Amino acid sequence: MRELDLTRLPRHIAIIMDGNGRWADKHGLTRAEGHEAGAKSVRASIEACRELQGVEVLSLYAFSTENWRRSEAEVSALFGLLSKYIHLELENIHKEGIRVRIMGRREGLSERVLSDLEYSETRTRDNRQMTLNVAINYGGRAEIADAARRLAREAAAGALRAEDVDEEAFARRLYVPELPDVDLLIRTSGEMRLSNFMLWQVSYAEIVTLGVLWPDFRKRHLHEAIERYQKRQRRFGGR
Repeated sequence: MRELDLTRLPRHIAIIMDGNGRWADKHGLTRAEGHEAGAKSVRASIEACRELQGVEVLSLYAFSTENWRRSEAEVSALFGLLSKYIHLELENIHKEGIRVRIMGRREGLSERVLSDLEYSETRTRDNRQMTLNVAINYGGRAEIADAARRLAREAAAGALRAEDVDEEAFARRLYVPELPDVDLLIRTSGEMRLSNFMLWQVSYAEIVTLGVLWPDFRKRHLHEAIERYQKRQRRFGGR
């Protein structure tokens, strides 16, 4: 195990889980099998963060608004895997005291998926050990647009004055407003893009990219990313 400073852990870790398709191609498997393999890395990431007992939030980019462009078969496989994971893992997550939050647009999701997601949130809503924030049908630009739309509607209704609209007011209209800003953003597979993920919340996040494909991501990789985070000096634009 890497020597981590347990007094300087990131409160909020977000992960862009990239590389399932390339992993599947590398191993001569289907993309659906690549996503299935990636589910093991989700479990490993949750366990690693929970063990550290200083990470308050883990956000995972599960399905973006742009992912609807993928083939119908792949989209169906992704949502089938999501429902399967919920039924297999939710009770373990609940027993660990982890609260599940879902971040993204609910419109467009099937009744079955909505039912599973709402059950996950309801079942775990009183847990306080850690928050697992799952981005589904999510896009950072969509979230910002939706927050702006809420502000505009409130202003039009006379419930909000234009001069009261500031960063804090805007942040309160985001999908999951109670979450702290992201401290550490991890992207696997070596890519260097944000891919429209949590654009508001990552304003001052430390970004760590790892060459490992997501299905091969394990606890040691999370520790490596945290170690790199701890070696940086965070200035928040101050100097």
